[in-house]
Amino acid sequence: MKSIFFIILNLTIFNIGFAQNGKLISKYIIDIISTSVWNRVSENNILKPDYIHLEKLDFFSITYQSDSLIVGGIVVEPKEKGVHPVVIFNRGGNRDFAPLNLSTIINYTSKLAEQGYVIIGSNYREKDEFGGKELNDVLNLTETVKEIEKADANCIGMFGWSRGGIMTYLSLKESDKIKTAIVGNGVTDLFQLIKDRPKMETAVLAECIPNYYQNKEVELRKRSAIFWPQKLNKHSSLLIISGKNDKRANQDSTTKFADKLSYLNYDFEYQEFITDHFFSNKRKELDYLVISWFNKRLKNAD
Repeated sequence: MKSIFFIILNLTIFNIGFAQNGKLISKYIIDIISTSVWNRVSENNILKPDYIHLEKLDFFSITYQSDSLIVGGIVVEPKEKGVHPVVIFNRGGNRDFAPLNLSTIINYTSKLAEQGYVIIGSNYREKDEFGGKELNDVLNLTETVKEIEKADANCIGMFGWSRGGIMTYLSLKESDKIKTAIVGNGVTDLFQLIKDRPKMETAVLAECIPNYYQNKEVELRKRSAIFWPQKLNKHSSLLIISGKNDKRANQDSTTKFADKLSYLNYDFEYQEFITDHFFSNKRKELDYLVISWFNKRLKNAD
């Protein structure tokens, strides 16, 4: 009898813990002036013309619960009153390489936030599996936004860059809460990635993915959207953006993936630009495209 009691108790504690997934633990405003980013976006202590829009935004550092972990992230909110659609931003990189920070969130999402969007992004858990269990850290943000006063938790989009593209494709596969998404220079085929960039296998994938060499075929397929385009949420939509001079994500693989989506009549668009992985010479075009897409497919969607 006592053993049955403890089994029930443990199951109750387990369920309560996971019922808290996404719970906002802390939220602190970031004073941009006191950060190193200020020197880049300002001159003579005044925002440069390209960054004057930052005056309309508030930036916050957050922590939230994901599974049994506390994970860090960033939120950007328009200062304008009201409730705004949400865009979850998925960073690139892995572990401590290219973390989500103030500079990244400003570069990729501040122009979008100015147009009336709440942006939220995760830095993923410390044990990064490159598309494994830390996917929960992304999906649980759909619960976190319910605690953000200015966020419309029923109107969520997603924007992933580079490795963040993998997280976005996986999210569209595992969740029905993402109304539309954008992937910029994302990887669709990890088998092709390790052919093009062998060091990505030895220095990243083999180190991040549990039991990598024993389960290589299975684990790479799990993370490669080119093998399961039919599993993407059919009620969502997708914009794929690709730089023709990108040396990090294979464009041929992206084109093949787009062809598969076309065959499935998936609701998507594919656009190419003559630029590099970071869209270095196409930032204004990128901002315009991102804003236009989310305005049409998220904010003003029927």
